[in-house]
Amino acid sequence: MSGKVPQRSPQVGHLSSRVRNVLRGPRPEAVPVLLGRACALVGLLDVAAGVFPRFRHSRMHAIAEVLPGATGPFAAALSLSAGVLLLLLAHGLKRGKRRAWRAAVVLLPAGAVAQFTYRHSVIGVLISLALLAPLLRHRDQFAALPDPRSRWRALANFVLMGAGSLALGLVIVSAHPKTLLGDPSLADRITHVLYGLFGFEGPVDYQGTTSWTVAFSLGALGLLTAITTIYLAFRPEHPAAALTEDDEARLRALLAKHGGRDSLGHFALRRDKAVVFSPSGKAAVTYRVVSGVMLASGDPIGDVEAWPGAIERFMDEAKAHSWTPAVMGCSETGAEVWTRETGLDALELGDEAVVDVPDFSLTGRAMRNVRQMVKRIERAGYETRVRRVRDLGETELERIRQAAEDWRGTDTERGFSMALGRVGDASDGDCLIATAHKADDEPGPYGDLKAILHFVPWGTDGVSLDLMRRDRAADPGMNELLIVAALQAAPKFDIARVSLNFAMFRSALARGEKIGAGPVLRAWRGLLVFLSRWFQIESLYKFNAKFQPRWEPRFVVYRASADLPRLGLAAMQAEGFVNMALPLPRFLRRRTATRRPCPHRATERDIQAA
Repeated sequence: MSGKVPQRSPQVGHLSSRVRNVLRGPRPEAVPVLLGRACALVGLLDVAAGVFPRFRHSRMHAIAEVLPGATGPFAAALSLSAGVLLLLLAHGLKRGKRRAWRAAVVLLPAGAVAQFTYRHSVIGVLISLALLAPLLRHRDQFAALPDPRSRWRALANFVLMGAGSLALGLVIVSAHPKTLLGDPSLADRITHVLYGLFGFEGPVDYQGTTSWTVAFSLGALGLLTAITTIYLAFRPEHPAAALTEDDEARLRALLAKHGGRDSLGHFALRRDKAVVFSPSGKAAVTYRVVSGVMLASGDPIGDVEAWPGAIERFMDEAKAHSWTPAVMGCSETGAEVWTRETGLDALELGDEAVVDVPDFSLTGRAMRNVRQMVKRIERAGYETRVRRVRDLGETELERIRQAAEDWRGTDTERGFSMALGRVGDASDGDCLIATAHKADDEPGPYGDLKAILHFVPWGTDGVSLDLMRRDRAADPGMNELLIVAALQAAPKFDIARVSLNFAMFRSALARGEKIGAGPVLRAWRGLLVFLSRWFQIESLYKFNAKFQPRWEPRFVVYRASADLPRLGLAAMQAEGFVNMALPLPRFLRRRTATRRPCPHRATERDIQAA
């Protein structure tokens, strides 16, 4: 019974999410989005009113008149400050964040008081209160909890706000050409902005009160940068969730019973993921939050009958934090359950290469290239060893760990949905390690070790490829050699199936190169080939195809088409292809073999070298 997809019926204790959404009426997110856009619009108008003098005295004067600070040095600074703050708050308001709502509720009355105090503008006060009224009326829709964060956000804010203030400051300095004295160079203008951000006079001068207006505006930008940085530095931390020892133990128990269903199941044990369990505890969904996207990977863990409960908990968590829910790399069964239970949509993302061990053979024309490559490397003096992690000594394991780290192609670790994040952990004794060795006249720091493949368990009769690493000085073809060695040694370990790499858009690449492919399909394939210059798309597909696998489709599950660009960026961040954070200096990075993220299953340089 556990192997079947559960069919929900009216007798089940709760309705599906799609039905519940219909009964509840329009999506409640519409109001926060509308108010967030309104704050962004007012913020833009405030910035324009504070920066551009023609804006304040043009036909838009009627609009600018009701905004904070249309004339005068103080007014310009207040307008600019209010505009920047509202722009910063707009995204949080769209997501229904409680703290953004609180800040907006404080900022709008402050702006109204400033208008009345400095400009005696009753209309401006009414406009501010008109925007404040719906915020207060719909305060129950701004209940989203804070995102995971750390105090490193303060450093990022300082850099980004500083760069933005410098750029906007150049606009402010250059926005008054009629009152500008002389013809200051770009270097003089930049110097004036830098001085002004810290509250000092710069080398640029103006006629009349323009100097005061520019000075107050630049000072306001510098003050905003300082205040927001200090706030982020001293606010309470909400660190990213990670697996606890109890969570990991419960997941391992579920994998012991149901781990054979999904080849990606063991990757749920990455320790930089969080987990939600079904009410019965018989199923779980692991995820990571990246740029506001709650990103799950693979199918839920556990009994299929309990998947709906875990999925519902996942969606509730996403709603509580106003995260965008998404799933990367789930199977066809998983996609069916996710779409039925949540009302989300699914899109085929690519195919996973799975080799059935009893059917694998190096004989035949189709395997000629692989066979010749392996024979050539073996004649060069290389030998292979395939062992369980528990059968290796600690000294050899440590050498393998260090080699895997030093042989990484880039400083950025890659991997999320198909990477475990560690090698040789005591709890991963069932993992399989294939190594290539060659005795040299001058042994390197890792002795005769030349290449490493690491596989994680896939139930009791399968393994799934985790990482591929090789010494750059070794002969090409190390990956083929070790994959063949692992497949040939698999029967000794009672392994009947081996999952290799995931090939994105594999079907489009395969169909697009066939005779008779239409112009649209050929154009799509051409784009994928072009993108392969930066991402391992075509090269990974061709590498996997060498071993004559069967292809298992994998899907991405998403909420709306408009979320796909954001989801794509979050997925690339999670996999390590895009790094939006400020990296720590190399000497400050801690080497922790059991806790740091692991590289993608195969790096671009590994595949190209093969």
